[in-house]
This record gives sequence, structure tokens and C-alpha cells, in this order.
Amino acid sequence: MFTSIVILLILFGVQSIDCTASNSLSDCNTVAASFYSTCGGVAVSSITSSTGTNVSCSSGFTSSTCPGTMYGSTCVFQHKLCVTCSGSSPVRIRVQSNGLPRFCPNVPASVSELNIDFTVNFNSDVDVNSPIQTATSSSALSSIVCNINSQQTVPSAYNYVVSGSTQLMAVIAGISVDGVSILNVNSANNVDPFFPAGGYSAETVDSCMGHPNPSSNSYHYHIASGCALTPPSGTIATCSSTSSCNSNIATYSISTFSSYRTKTVIGIAKDGHIIYGPYTTGGVQVTSGFDICNGMFHDSIGNYGYFATQTYPYITGCFGPGNYPTATVNCSTNAPSSYSKSIYALNFTTSANTTTITTITTTVASGNTTTHASNTTTTHAANTTTTHASNTTTAHISSNARSNSRKLSLDFMMCVFMIAILFCKRMIF
Repeated sequence: MFTSIVILLILFGVQSIDCTASNSLSDCNTVAASFYSTCGGVAVSSITSSTGTNVSCSSGFTSSTCPGTMYGSTCVFQHKLCVTCSGSSPVRIRVQSNGLPRFCPNVPASVSELNIDFTVNFNSDVDVNSPIQTATSSSALSSIVCNINSQQTVPSAYNYVVSGSTQLMAVIAGISVDGVSILNVNSANNVDPFFPAGGYSAETVDSCMGHPNPSSNSYHYHIASGCALTPPSGTIATCSSTSSCNSNIATYSISTFSSYRTKTVIGIAKDGHIIYGPYTTGGVQVTSGFDICNGMFHDSIGNYGYFATQTYPYITGCFGPGNYPTATVNCSTNAPSSYSKSIYALNFTTSANTTTITTITTTVASGNTTTHASNTTTTHAANTTTTHASNTTTAHISSNARSNSRKLSLDFMMCVFMIAILFCKRMIF
């Protein structure tokens, strides 16, 4: 018996295949490895009691401002950080940090060691069609983003649990890869700290764009800093004495990632989603495609993360996903006037058509030929309609031909199944 098979597959809208985010234990461990941990990959009972990495600052500190120990005129403190993953369905990520950087900050006030310790579901699945934060007007948008307490609460679905100090966690939005806390973007006046509206003064920071909190003495970022990836040596200058930083801190922030022009992990948000630098995998600076929380769907399988941008809220302004209104906030002079979806978010939102054309020709020894032709079109939208049309012509089908046809149908179904799996291949970087 001789059998010939011709299978023609034409697939449109492959991106419409609904897959889950990259949140396996292996995915989590890969992200955890991006952090400059000091615990050897094993969670500690107390981050402040653990052994970290010494940072020696020969100037810039006094006995009252040094977060460690003074040896003559040199302040020595320890950077302590531990990021670990555990469990399955869901995978959990635990972040423990004393909040101190790997470099010598320029601070006019005291800096203190912290006890940050929280656990949350890692990179949870989210849906662009079901945003957590929605605003359709400037006032509604401002009430969400221009609010220093907007990230005090994490959505319950993420199972966020605090084990360390709870006082500072109310205004922390995430943790940088160097262990420094990323505070909610707003100043105490609920305005952009660098381009404030309403006549407020801009806050002062050092050239790594960090400064201490006046109430907790915690050194922190409001905007992305390349110092987290490449720590400077010696005592750094202030932003005001660094011409490019003083000229435009938002532009300067992006420039500090000039050696990282690809999608780079720079932190983890308190809701368990990854924070990336200002560039995509293709080396394109992110200037659009993000929602009101500064979050973006950034690949074809549905991963959602926050990206560093040149516009307010710079890293993250709320826990997303959010919506994409044509509106702007009233607390910043450096905010987008509208928000637009990334190409991936659009693909998950719009309807997608899949057309499969299959032709199977079976020739048996007797010379009889059986031809099966089918054309199936499936449309998925908010209201799902499925139409199946088929046209089959059969001439002198022997029992062997019927058996072969059934076998080929099973083979074809397996082929389609394997293709779907290939298109659902996970990507996180």
C-alpha cells in the first residue's frame, strides 16, 4: 500500500493563542539571580542579623549619619540582600533587604539600616481585558497615581505577606536589584518629586538619584538608577552638581542605562511583577505601550511588567494592569498626555481569526483515490462565534482507505496540537 499525504496549514492570528505568564520556579530563580544577593540563595531568618558585603566610604559620613561603623573618618556599612523562590502553583518570591546600596551615597542626613522582608506570588497572570486600575478622566487618574498611599495595599490575589517591619512598607512600591527600596513615586505633597505641578519645589537627590527618607532615614529611589547595576566607586556627587542630572533628571536617568540597551531586570514590585530598565529586548527605549501604572504587556505570551520611563511615574505609579485613557495627571509637568497599548496588549484585546485548510490525499493499491478537503474558520471575540464548513468527495473508498483516513486524522490533530505548544513557548527575557 502506498500512501501520500499533503497537509497545508495556513494560520492567521497566532498571537491570539492564550498562554500563561512565565511564572514557574525556574523562571523565578532566573529573576532572583539578577539581584545582588548576599545570602547564597537561601532565605535567612533575619536579614539584619545576616552577614552582608562591606561598603567603605572614606568621606561623606559622620558618626551620626553613618549606617554602620566609623573607623576614623571612614564609614563602613554592609549591603544585605536575599531574594529566593519557593513553591509551585503559585511560585512565591521572598525579598529580604536592609535597604543599603552597594555604593557610597551622597546624603546630608542620616541613613539607617532597614528590615525589609516580604513574600508574594511571582509574576502572576493578568489580563489586559480586566484591568485592576481604571480611570477615564484627569481627576480620576490623578486620584490613583498622584497618591503616595496608592501602593500601600497589594491586590489580595497576589497573597502579599510582610514578615519584616511594616511601617515603611506602606510607601514602598518595590525593591531594586541592589536592595535599595523603590518608594512610591510621589513626594509627601502627592506630586512628582522632580517635575512637580502646583508650584512645589523639586526634591534633591544625589547623582545616583537616591536620597534618605526624612522620617525613616531610608535611602531610596523614586526613579530608575543605573547605579543599581553598576555601582560607582568613591563618594558620589549630588545631582545638582552633575550638569546632565541637574539639567533634566528624567533624561539623565535613562542615560545611566547606556550599557544595558536590552530588556534588563532592575527590580521586583511589591505585587510580584518584574521591574525592567528602559529598553526592550530589541534595544528600543520604552516611550509608549504602557498603562497608567507604567506597566506593559511585553511579549507574545502575556508577561506583564513595569518599565523605567522618561515620564512620570518613571517606574510604577500603581499596581496594574491599568487602562489606557486619553488623560493626564494634575501632579506632574512631565507626564504622558495619553496612554496606548503595546502591540502585544492589542493582540490580546482584539479579535483574532484562525483559518486552517487541510488536504489529505490517500492512494491505495487498487488505484482508488479518496480526497478529503475541509476549510475551518474560527473567530474569537467578546462574543464567540464558531463556524465549521466542510466539503468532502469520496470515490470507491475501501475499508483500508477508511482506516488510513482515521489514522491520518489523528496524526493531523497531533500535528496541530504540537504547533500550538510551540507557539506557547515561554519567554521571559
